[in-house]
Amino acid sequence: MSTRQVSDSNDPIIESRDQLVAPMERGEKPREAWRIGTEHEKFVYRTADHAAPSYAEPGGIRDLLLGLKEFGWEPVMEGDNVIAMAGADGTVSLEPAGQLELSGAPLENLHQTCAETGRHLAQVKTIGERFGLAYMGLGLWPDKTREELPIMPKGRYDIMLRHMPRVGTMGLDMMLRTCTIQTNLDYSSEADMAQKFRVSLALQPLATALFANSPFLEGKPNGFLSYRSHIWSDTDPARTGMLPFVFEEGFGYERYVDYMLDVPMYFVFREGRYIDAAGQSFRDFLEGRLPALPGEKPTLADWTDHLSTAFPEVRLKSFLEMRGADGGPWDRICALPAFWVGLLYDQGALDAAWDLVKDWDMAGRETLRASVPKLGLDAPLPGGGTLRDIAPRVLDIARGGLAARGRLNAAGDNETGYLAPLDEIVASGKTPAERLLDLYHGQWGGDLSKVYALKTF
Repeated sequence: MSTRQVSDSNDPIIESRDQLVAPMERGEKPREAWRIGTEHEKFVYRTADHAAPSYAEPGGIRDLLLGLKEFGWEPVMEGDNVIAMAGADGTVSLEPAGQLELSGAPLENLHQTCAETGRHLAQVKTIGERFGLAYMGLGLWPDKTREELPIMPKGRYDIMLRHMPRVGTMGLDMMLRTCTIQTNLDYSSEADMAQKFRVSLALQPLATALFANSPFLEGKPNGFLSYRSHIWSDTDPARTGMLPFVFEEGFGYERYVDYMLDVPMYFVFREGRYIDAAGQSFRDFLEGRLPALPGEKPTLADWTDHLSTAFPEVRLKSFLEMRGADGGPWDRICALPAFWVGLLYDQGALDAAWDLVKDWDMAGRETLRASVPKLGLDAPLPGGGTLRDIAPRVLDIARGGLAARGRLNAAGDNETGYLAPLDEIVASGKTPAERLLDLYHGQWGGDLSKVYALKTF
C-alpha cells in the first residue's frame, strides 16, 4: 500500500472525468521503457521464542527499520513514527502486524530484480541478527492467533482494522496474518493493457497454485494449500475478485474508472493524518458531498490513494499488479516476476497465452478461482481438465518469452533460469504447500515449531 507523508495544497482538484483516466494513460510507455517492479513481504519473529516483535519494544520493528540506515536507507515518517525506509532499491515498509515488505525499484531485467532481492535480504538479515530477529517466507502465519500479533502505528491501518469486520469475516486475517509476492508491469497502450489484464487475470489462479504456501493456521493444517488466497474470498466483496467486466468487449480505462468509483472509500489524507471515510462514496466526494469532508472535492492525490484501496486479483493503477501469489523463499521471489514477464512482455508469448484462455467462460473462471486455494494444481479448468494440464504449456510460453527478450547477465545467461523453481514444482506435481504438509505429517511428526528451522532466506 502507498505511504503518504505530506498533503500537497497545490494538488489539482478533480474537475473532469478525464483526470480520473489520466493516471492510467500516463502509465503508457514504449516497450524499451517497460520496467519490472517486485514487492515481497516476510514475517518477522524473535529467534528466542518465535514471537512476533512489537513496533516499539527494544530490538523490535522500529529498531529494525532504523538499523537499515547503515545501508543508506532514509526514514519515512508518519507523525513521530518511522513507518518505512526509502533508498535506491525502493522502499522497505510495514504491513499491519509488522510484516516487512520491500517495494522494489523499477528495473530493466530479472537479473537486476534478483540482485535487488539478494541485497535486501542480506541487509535485513544483518540487522535482524543484531536484534535476535529472523524472517519466514510463507503466505500465512502458521501458528499465530490474531491476538498474538502486534499492530503497527499507521493511520490508514487503524481505519482498515475498524472497517474490515463490517464487510467480511477474514479481512483482519488478510491484514495481520498474510504475506505475498507481487509483480508490477507496464503496458504500451490501452489495448495492450487490456490484453495483459485479461491474460493475467485468467491465469492468476495458476500463479496461486504454483506459489501456494499457506497450509497451516494456528498450529495445524487448515485444509487449504493457499489459505491466504482463500482469505480474499471473504475479506470485502466490494473490492476483491475476478472482475468479469475485464473480459467484456470494449474494456479499457473508462470501465476501470467506473469500477473504482463504485469501490467504497477507506480514508482521505489531510494535513499529515488519515481521516476515516470508510464505506463512503468517491462519487459523492466528486460532488462535494463526502460526509467525512463536507464541501470539499477530491484532488488527484486523493484519487491515486483510492486506486490503491481495491484488492482484485490483478489491479490497475499506472501499471498492472499481479496479486495472486503467496509469500515464499528467495528463489520464488525471483520466479514470480520471471513467470509474468515471460508471459506479458513478449508479444508472441502474450498472444499464445491469450489463445490458451480466450475461450474460457466467466462461470468457469470464477469456479477456477474459488477452487484453487484448496485444490491447487488440481483445480478444474473451464471446459475440462485441471491447472496441472496447462501448467507445463504456460511455463513453456513464459520461457519462450524470456528467451525472446534476450536480456543477458555478465555470464551470458538469459532470464529463463529464474523459472527453475516453478519447473520443479510442475515436474514433481507438488505445490510448496503440499511439501510442507508432507514434512508435517512425516519428518516433523506433527510438530509445527520445526517450520522455524526452514531456511527460506
